[in-house]
Amino acid sequence: MPHLSPSRRLSLAAGLAAAALLLGGCASSAAQDPAAKPAAGTGFPVTIDSKLGSATITSRPKRVVTVSWTNQDVAAALGVVPVDMPFASYGDNNKDGILPWTYDALKKLKGTDVPLHDETDGIPFEAIGDAQPDVILAAYSGLTQEDFDTLSKIAPVVGYPDKPWGTSWKETTLMDAKALGKEKEAKAKIASTEKLMAAEVAKYPKIAGKTFAYLSITSANPDAITYYTPNDARVQFVTELGLKNSPTVEKLSKGSSEFYGTISAENADTIDADIVILYADSDEALDAIAQNPLLGQIPAVKRGAVVPMIDTTFIMSTSAPSLLSIPWALDKYVPLIGKAAAKAD
Repeated sequence: MPHLSPSRRLSLAAGLAAAALLLGGCASSAAQDPAAKPAAGTGFPVTIDSKLGSATITSRPKRVVTVSWTNQDVAAALGVVPVDMPFASYGDNNKDGILPWTYDALKKLKGTDVPLHDETDGIPFEAIGDAQPDVILAAYSGLTQEDFDTLSKIAPVVGYPDKPWGTSWKETTLMDAKALGKEKEAKAKIASTEKLMAAEVAKYPKIAGKTFAYLSITSANPDAITYYTPNDARVQFVTELGLKNSPTVEKLSKGSSEFYGTISAENADTIDADIVILYADSDEALDAIAQNPLLGQIPAVKRGAVVPMIDTTFIMSTSAPSLLSIPWALDKYVPLIGKAAAKAD
């Protein structure tokens, strides 16, 4: 895939045994001490359950670390500058490691100098331990159980509620906000974001009820079609804009806990979606897909009902939607979907 490689997503655990030994003595006593007593009326302690385990935060965190994508956006949107967060290795065109919507929010908080850690080869446990966090936000992530357990030796970890990489932007917001003691503010920001979404979609009535398939086809492997399942946040975001999953993708995804799957290009004509949202390497690659004797048989491709996904920053804003990236992307994303939907009639 050209953007959020499954191999990268599923390779987050590296050197865990060594890291566990290294971090055994690094846990924050304030975060882990069961005898710590919060001040009355603060809303703490709070316990947040996840698929991987529970996190109990005894008092409002002062040092917040985020891992993966979008969790830093929740913190920044709620007025919290992380003491450490991931370097954005994809979609950051100016190479400063901070995506533009995140940068804008941090700039308002005078926090653009936040330290950044590198997750290219897995979670950097030592760097996160050095940041001395009170909480680690990972509601949207692909943490393994080993990752979670190792991080939990440093500070309480807010993990994902059900499936790796499957937490919706709203779930991510509410879980991370609870850990920060900012649920009320989070609910208000969710409501305002939903209002923005509804207003933009209302401009394109042909969108309502259309079916879609979210696909990735690379020039390096044109014989395979990657489809994203309803488990994935990017797919959930599109359904919130008023579209429905392709019956074929629904069938292929049934019983799967994965965020993606693949089918052979020989079965391209079975993808019965009104429109496709399609990752490709370039405009030239999109043209090649349309002209390919197999890939060109995807019904939506034949009609030209395609939402092209090529620019990496735009891809990132919609692949891992957040309180900050959704407003940034809406006025480009929805018109593209609306244009494709008009060709589906």
